[in-house]
Amino acid sequence: MSASNTTPNFLMPDWPAPDNVMAVMTTRTGGVSSAPYHGFNLGVHVGDDPAAVAQNRAILRQHLPSEPKWLNQVHGIQVATAGGCDADASYATQAGEVCVIMTADCLPVLFCDRAGTVVAAAHAGWRGLCNGVLEATLQRMQRSPEDIMAWLGPAIGPQQFEVGPEVREAFMAHDASAASAFKPAAEEGKWLADIYALAGQRLAAAGIGSIHGGGFCTVSDSRNFFSFRREKQTGRMAALIWLKS
Repeated sequence: MSASNTTPNFLMPDWPAPDNVMAVMTTRTGGVSSAPYHGFNLGVHVGDDPAAVAQNRAILRQHLPSEPKWLNQVHGIQVATAGGCDADASYATQAGEVCVIMTADCLPVLFCDRAGTVVAAAHAGWRGLCNGVLEATLQRMQRSPEDIMAWLGPAIGPQQFEVGPEVREAFMAHDASAASAFKPAAEEGKWLADIYALAGQRLAAAGIGSIHGGGFCTVSDSRNFFSFRREKQTGRMAALIWLKS
């Protein structure tokens, strides 16, 4: 591939973050991975050539102040301060420390405070979202809710996220108002879930009033995004955030 073909195309969050908060979401554009991981796959656990993933991560590293704190994501609610552990979120208060989570349909959520003193990234699949990964992340940030803002990145859209009744019941068991985020699917007994609405409800209930992003669909946009539901065997994108010195 030529250098221009390997250059990643980043999605920049549209939110009123402080000037010293840097955030970026990768897409599938660029990189060196071959099909079905073409091209900017950053996941080492999906069956891609390890050398290709290493090269993709090296390309990404050129745009970052330090090596990201890669996590082993397990669809839980553990929040880490360092990489290399089982967790689905991380936070940082030191400049240059890069929080990162990977997705391919699950919801990436980035956080920062208005003063630019703490940042965090959370991986919110439906299980983690339902069990409180966003609330756990906010708790570790140790800031007043009114001082925190959130950005919701590319995830499976509400017209594509078909789930069983157990998913709807799990969210409603936590908050009955979650019913508004579900609509009957074409298949009897199934539901279409709006993960953006569900995340918005949980963040609002936690006192977060500054919520941005949303409106993407990883399943429908095959040109820009990896999607596990669409392709099963596919790559992973990364949502990254850090404090600039």
